[in-house]
Amino acid sequence: MLSTEDRVALSDGAETTVQQWGERGPLVVAVHGLGSSRRGWARIGEHLAGRYRVVAYDQRGHGDSSVTGPMTLERSVADLAEVVAALDEPVHALIGHSWGGAVAVVGGRRLDVARVVAIDPMLHVERGVWSANTLPEYQRMLGQPLDEREASIRLSHAGMPEVEVESKLHAAQRITLEPIVALGEANAIDEGRWDVRAVVAGYPKPLLFALADPRRSVVVAALRPPLRERGGSNVQVEVFEGASHSLQRDAFDRFMPVLERFLERRSATTSDR
Repeated sequence: MLSTEDRVALSDGAETTVQQWGERGPLVVAVHGLGSSRRGWARIGEHLAGRYRVVAYDQRGHGDSSVTGPMTLERSVADLAEVVAALDEPVHALIGHSWGGAVAVVGGRRLDVARVVAIDPMLHVERGVWSANTLPEYQRMLGQPLDEREASIRLSHAGMPEVEVESKLHAAQRITLEPIVALGEANAIDEGRWDVRAVVAGYPKPLLFALADPRRSVVVAALRPPLRERGGSNVQVEVFEGASHSLQRDAFDRFMPVLERFLERRSATTSDR
């Protein structure tokens, strides 16, 4: 499947690479999570091509982006807004995973997009979890020489489609620990200040939460009922039992029909476009 790439300059001098799968259909903009890259959306992009155009970009410090500038949530949302502005056409949906899921939920409320999909989004991180769990994981991974890192990826993804393996290898090639540390510090994550739950209340457009198995998810059990209760009638919650945090990868065949039905569902917003 052929895809196209372009560079986009951001307002503070940083740059990112934007990649598109598909040549026709409504526009879907995808935001990857921590330690990933734009190519993490290749499998979904290839699957939807012909009906949708999927556009993904590298978040700061990831893939082929430049590391210039802060790693705050606000800057991440501003980057998303600038990528959307550069596309200069209506966006049918935002879709984000993990860190990118939080960016999509916040950005989706501010931007003129029809609907939002958040895959196991990083809505809130309890105090101390970042330094106890997340940071050590990346310290171990990024402490390996690149050849060992790539061998580990091939081993852990054995049996997965090659497009998934290649996307992880791309993400591993240039990432360093610097942006991971900066993300934690700039957002005071270890102090419990990463919290976008309030943004969900009364969400003004269709919003799909695709959540991993509670035992393997960053959205803990206590956070789940309020998503439905406070989110309002626009919020849909789907739980993928047994699936990991990266459910779009290991539960692909279950996730895609849910995603496609959500993308196809008509609303007042889409009918006006």
